[in-house]
Amino acid sequence: IASPFWELMKPKKKETCLDLGCGLSFLIYPCWREWDAFFYGQDVSVFIRDTLTARGPQLNSKLFKGVKLAPAHLLDYEDVQFDWAIATGFSCYYSLNYWENVLTSVKKVLKPGGSFVFDVLNPDAEMAENWAILEMYLGAEVFLHSLNDWQALLKTVQGKVVKQQEGALFHLYRIKFP
Repeated sequence: IASPFWELMKPKKKETCLDLGCGLSFLIYPCWREWDAFFYGQDVSVFIRDTLTARGPQLNSKLFKGVKLAPAHLLDYEDVQFDWAIATGFSCYYSLNYWENVLTSVKKVLKPGGSFVFDVLNPDAEMAENWAILEMYLGAEVFLHSLNDWQALLKTVQGKVVKQQEGALFHLYRIKFP
């Protein structure tokens, strides 16, 4: 179940965008090419990194800037390098303490006025508990943090919610930092 991050953030031409936990998004979503924005990816999967490194430049060598193999909290980029960042589809597999580290790291690499779009599992969604049980059977632990807990975390890291959107399973946030 993909969160439509592109509904909360449409980058301008030539903006720099960091996609954490990018998966194969550059190959799958046409929005990357439609936006004409520079794509930087980061993922923990060697397969993802290798596939994107091989295929990304074939789709658009000007926009595709590479994929790093690293977790979301370890951002080996210059400070204030990106106009915006996204992270969808994996927040539910980590604790709020870990996400505090991710948010702090993202804050450092965003340019002033930059946005971070990410999704969180909404434990109040009708299918959230069943989905979490299914994930457990597949070998993944799911953290069912309340939206209030996420709001408190955002306040802790000085993230201001600019936009949000509720989905069938995930809740999308677009935040900015002072």
